[in-house]
Amino acid sequence: MAKKKFTRVKRDRPYLNILDFMVQEKTFLFIVIIGLALAGVMAGSQTGMWLGFFFAAYATVANDSIQSLGTFIESNKDKQWWKLWLFIGGIFLLTVTFSWVYFDGDVTYQRLLSPDGTTKYPHPETFSFFQIIAPLVLLILTRMRMPVSTTFLILSVFSANTSGITSVVWKSWTGYIMAFVLSFLVWYFSYNLIKKYFKSRKFNKSWNIVQWVVSGTLWGVWVMQDGANIAVFLPRQLDVFQFSIFALTIFAGLGLLFYLRGDKIQEVVSEKARISDVRAATLVDATYVILLIYKLFISTVPMSTTWVFLGIIGGREIAISLARTKKGKKHRKKAGKMIFRDFSAAMTGLFISVALAAGANEEIRTVIIDALTSW
Repeated sequence: MAKKKFTRVKRDRPYLNILDFMVQEKTFLFIVIIGLALAGVMAGSQTGMWLGFFFAAYATVANDSIQSLGTFIESNKDKQWWKLWLFIGGIFLLTVTFSWVYFDGDVTYQRLLSPDGTTKYPHPETFSFFQIIAPLVLLILTRMRMPVSTTFLILSVFSANTSGITSVVWKSWTGYIMAFVLSFLVWYFSYNLIKKYFKSRKFNKSWNIVQWVVSGTLWGVWVMQDGANIAVFLPRQLDVFQFSIFALTIFAGLGLLFYLRGDKIQEVVSEKARISDVRAATLVDATYVILLIYKLFISTVPMSTTWVFLGIIGGREIAISLARTKKGKKHRKKAGKMIFRDFSAAMTGLFISVALAAGANEEIRTVIIDALTSW
């Protein structure tokens, strides 16, 4: 009775939940406060470049781990974390090194620097407070289990004008729709076959090999797309010293991520239907990597891979709920809630991104104010 009474009190007084969160996350909140203080001190100088980069290096990978590494982590819980780290970390080093050599110092596969030398995301002479704290905001949202778009949140504050934001939004929106439709069709029309074939918990060991190949390919393509979200803090063409810091910092951050098994954001993947099955995880990743490769080569405009991933997961959950004959209604309700929550989080990230971009760039701020006042 006492426990029920205390639960009722917490529900009536939501500030008790906030206090519980502050106690549980006191170390994380301390890091955030120190980060904000350092951002305030370093704002308006070039020294903010490295602070923002270190924040972005971990925050970007940690948030986007649900899409690029989430299914890999979830379906390999029985493996030692350092083996997963060396595999994924090795692919990362090979991918960025190739870009750095081939594109003469550019590690982003020309996501930030066009072949003619122009860019919609110029490297600032001095870093504003909003640019430095953007990855810190991303870190906070990640801690809250919100799968927001790192592309919107970080690249927006570096955009020279609104075209740098609208082009990314459009490519991401089309990616989400394509992913949702493709994933829905794959899982809806093959559900009975997949259910029959995957019914046994035992499976051929060759599935593990296939999954590692698909996951490795997915991770490499993700780095080509979203590596720009981290490298945007550094000069568009890196020298040997800058490249070494860039590569080794992210490599070490991946080690921490695997040691923590994806940390709190991993729950977004873990709650999905049978995603821990290696075969199901492989199908999800295969669909995802096909779309990313298509979007990667269709244009060099950066894109929110988070939105593409949410489209794939959303289409899969809806397809499974509609194809199920038993407990279909219950699953549809659960799937609808999960999709709405994930989509709401993504939209929240978009609004925060625009607000940060407006704070960092006077031209973008003027355009937004004019648009709002014209209504």
